[in-house]
Amino acid sequence: MNGFQWIVFSLAILINLQFVNAQNISIIDSENKSPLVGATIQIEQEEATPLAFSTDNNGLFTIPNSVLNGNSNLMIHVSFIGYQTVSDTIESGKDYTYQLQPANYSINEVIVTAQYAPGSQDHSVHKVHVIGREKIEGMAAVTLKDVLTNELNIRISNDNILGSGMSLQGLSGQNVKILIDGVPVIGRLDGEIDLSQINLNDVERIEIVEGPLSVNYGSNALAGTINIITKKESAQKMTVGITTYTENIGTYNFNVNTAFKIKPNQHLRISGGRNYFDGWKPSDEFFPSFDQELADSNRVDQWNAKEQYFGRIQYLYQFKKMQLGFKSEYFNEEITNLGIPRTKATTIVAFDDYYHTKRWDNSLSLNGKVGQNRRINVIAAFNDYRRVKEAYLKDLTTLEQQLIEETATNDLQDTTDYQLLMSRGSITTTHADKWINYELGYDLNFELATGKRIEDNEQQLGDYAFFATAELSPFKDFVIKPGVRYGYNTKYDMPVTPSLNLKYVKGPFTFRGSYAQGFRAPTLKELYFNFDDVNHSLFGNSDLKAEQSDNYSLSISHKKLVQKVLIKSSINLFYNDITNLIDFAQVSTSGDTAIYVNIGKNKTQGATANVSFIRNALKVNLGASYIGRYNDLSDDISVDEFSYSAEFMANASYVFKKPQLTLSAYFKHQGELPSFGYNTDGAIVKQTIESYQLLDATVSKQFFKKRFQVGLGVKNIFDVQQVNSTLSSNNAHGGSGSSISVGTGRTLFLKLNLQISKN
Repeated sequence: MNGFQWIVFSLAILINLQFVNAQNISIIDSENKSPLVGATIQIEQEEATPLAFSTDNNGLFTIPNSVLNGNSNLMIHVSFIGYQTVSDTIESGKDYTYQLQPANYSINEVIVTAQYAPGSQDHSVHKVHVIGREKIEGMAAVTLKDVLTNELNIRISNDNILGSGMSLQGLSGQNVKILIDGVPVIGRLDGEIDLSQINLNDVERIEIVEGPLSVNYGSNALAGTINIITKKESAQKMTVGITTYTENIGTYNFNVNTAFKIKPNQHLRISGGRNYFDGWKPSDEFFPSFDQELADSNRVDQWNAKEQYFGRIQYLYQFKKMQLGFKSEYFNEEITNLGIPRTKATTIVAFDDYYHTKRWDNSLSLNGKVGQNRRINVIAAFNDYRRVKEAYLKDLTTLEQQLIEETATNDLQDTTDYQLLMSRGSITTTHADKWINYELGYDLNFELATGKRIEDNEQQLGDYAFFATAELSPFKDFVIKPGVRYGYNTKYDMPVTPSLNLKYVKGPFTFRGSYAQGFRAPTLKELYFNFDDVNHSLFGNSDLKAEQSDNYSLSISHKKLVQKVLIKSSINLFYNDITNLIDFAQVSTSGDTAIYVNIGKNKTQGATANVSFIRNALKVNLGASYIGRYNDLSDDISVDEFSYSAEFMANASYVFKKPQLTLSAYFKHQGELPSFGYNTDGAIVKQTIESYQLLDATVSKQFFKKRFQVGLGVKNIFDVQQVNSTLSSNNAHGGSGSSISVGTGRTLFLKLNLQISKN
């Protein structure tokens, strides 16, 4: 063998050794499995500076032999902009693949609503939107109403007496199921839950699913479901938090949160507080005066004074792979509606109303793994709701007041009680290696209503159902989820409710489609309400049927990292068709007597687009929606079948890490809301609620190793108070009829939070 042959032979041996000893590391996205090009791999060396390398165009990196030589184990750190860092100890001679999760995945984005097991939003067959604690804190939101004001597809309505309501996908709040930890919130007034009574103290996140979830949650879940998830565990042995919040319009809030880690498997949380609002009218000074006011017409507020007390206790016990939880919470609210002074012969008097609301909610839950691939989730609850209206005649010279005696010609006193006893449970399979998993469950609800305006002063309703769903994966990245609900109701025929959801993942794209039926059961008020006085009469109808809906939806989501910026975007389309709509029908020629009947129908359709940008400390979220609402007059006359309104939303936040300073801004454009109706002359005219814009800005600063936080901000920067409306309204509490209340104008707020922890 000559010298040239020796050289060729030696090179071949070296190349072969290089191939045999090569150790490859592959870095991919955990969701779409695409390679991450340019990911950083840092290899630690003993008593030397760590070495840093990058992956190639295929997301691969080969560890040099010079690094492997003499090292049986290596400590590496894998990182990529927009993703969570992974650290690991690798053995020599083995290839490794690491699936990095986007850095914006946090515990707040783990969802449980309509899921077989807690998991990320991207894994869910349903499209679930999450409002995390970060946004709640950034908006300085006190109640559910505050945080939903900035959400797309949601329109907030305000009533001086009944509180704050909402619409979702163009459908009223009576079609939205509101849950707290899976338990329905009761106490609807005119079909709406007062959002300002749902406090966000000690809440971890809010999960919103648009479209029917009636298969899982039954009645009222036509337009969507909102599930408020409270905090339960404690990372520290003891944590005490004190929060104060004040606004220049006379808002003074105070609450205390305590959390105890009794043992590693036992957690206790106790919280409570008081929210106080002094009332507001446009003539009030920008900064409140504590001087006593004269008992003249200035005593009447556009926004009534309100005082709330609330408290909650939660206990969590973990054993094996299960969690047993107990929760009890109490809420007490008083709204003061002061009347206009009236001059009498010898004195000045006013008629004042007081509205008292009490809620007492209790629940017991059990959830977790049973065996290796099964989970159970069972909850039982008892909720009690009472609303009392009291009317007084007050002498403004002596300040004495007397309860007005109720007669057949007035409705000045009223007491209504609602109670709910419910239990919902399910068993699911969670096989990761099988093409089918299933869910079997039950949903039992017993309601009791008492009050003088309820027929025979008391009525009850039972709703007992079973439901089943399945998740089928006939091939990779494609999931089919059919479902059905069947049950029995003691007052009406309950419809069989089916649903079908589809999900397909192709690279960075996720496609979702669904068809679902929903229903809204007639309430006990609609069935048995009985009110009759000299001015007007309204009666329930025990023959009512459930409202039924058909919902079609399609969404496309995309996620990609571009130049160190994580971009997430989505487009959503929806269509709702409701039949057997429950509404009033006049049954007298004078128009002063009405009865609830299944008389109407309703439709909505629309599109929503969102895009978010995340780069390190900067987060930007933009969105737009276009919603069409059905004009019922289009069946008889030549008007558009749908009237459309637009919404725009923009949020941004930036975190300065070194000074621990956060800047946030939240903008919402609520477009003009058009419709058609009759004017006072009986002619058909176009009716509108004019558009308006809301903008909030906040700055927060942390001190003393994040133990103390100060938040300052301006809400309603554009000073929107009322907007013009040409709608005809039967609402006795909403304002002048030519305008609709939106807000209390521009306000300044200060929020202080102190957190003390002990390990």
